[in-house]
Amino acid sequence: MYKRLRTIFQYIFFLGLGIFLVWWSIKDLTAGDKSQIRTALKTGKYFLIIPVFFILFLSHYVRALRWRLLISSLGYNPSRINTFFAVMIGYLANQAIPRLGEVLKCTVLARYEKVPVDKLIGTIILERLIDALTLLLIFAITLAIQPDFYSQLIDAFFHSPKSGEIKKTPGYIILLIATGVIGFCIGLWMIFKKKNINDLFVLFNKTGRSIWQGISAIQHLKKRKQFILFTIALWTLYLSGGYIGFMALHETEQYGIKEAFTILSAGSIGMIVTPGGIGAYALLIEKTMQSYGLQKGVALAFGWILWLAQTSVILIGGLISFVALPYFNKRKQSEQG
Repeated sequence: MYKRLRTIFQYIFFLGLGIFLVWWSIKDLTAGDKSQIRTALKTGKYFLIIPVFFILFLSHYVRALRWRLLISSLGYNPSRINTFFAVMIGYLANQAIPRLGEVLKCTVLARYEKVPVDKLIGTIILERLIDALTLLLIFAITLAIQPDFYSQLIDAFFHSPKSGEIKKTPGYIILLIATGVIGFCIGLWMIFKKKNINDLFVLFNKTGRSIWQGISAIQHLKKRKQFILFTIALWTLYLSGGYIGFMALHETEQYGIKEAFTILSAGSIGMIVTPGGIGAYALLIEKTMQSYGLQKGVALAFGWILWLAQTSVILIGGLISFVALPYFNKRKQSEQG
């Protein structure tokens, strides 16, 4: 009962956070900002959304192929189409309740491909570890090609663009803010979980071992090179979606691959913070683009266009997969029978 109430509380909290961030992003919009949004949306080249849709669908298919590769290393051989359907249904569920999709896609695939759920969950944990490490690499690349990016992003959040002043936050301030946020999150965890400092060290040790196990597990894959290739392809597709997205608006078409790395970094954080990235994704993209000098209204419009494109792909692909999965397998069984 307590666990269920905690889950409900977490969902309400993070959904509420998303709604709050939506409100926060629009509460100070001036008449000029609203005019910028209307102009940007009216003059947008929406035909470029088609290749973005294709790239996003392809990225989900590549993720399904990579997951299938992990499953095959356990001695099972699920069909590509069922694996893809399960991935899309999982994404759809995550739009409502975070992490539900991970369990649901394992349950779906186990039902239609007769793979034990516990083994599938093990592959999901490994996948998440690899994605976390890849995301850290993306952050490092972003920092390497744009050393001032994170300080500029903080400036965009805390310094009013109306003042006309361009300030640079000192590195020690960024470090203090980051330390404060991490310390606050750790404190909340210790309070809600009723943990002490020893439990914290145990958690750090366990996390470190898990990361090392994730890295080591790749070495034991039969098709290690193929797994790495799928991972590179997956994140390259994510990067390409943002890069082509720049071309959809006249005001953003001058941006290139360097800026695409930054919105990939910021957007990835946004998708983690709230269910489906609602509120957080568009806000982080807005602040990121403002740090490049883009007007507030246009930056916000761009953030919502990218978020709507990603969410639409998940909703459409997830619903089609939900309907097609039983039909496809029923037809498959009748053909085999």
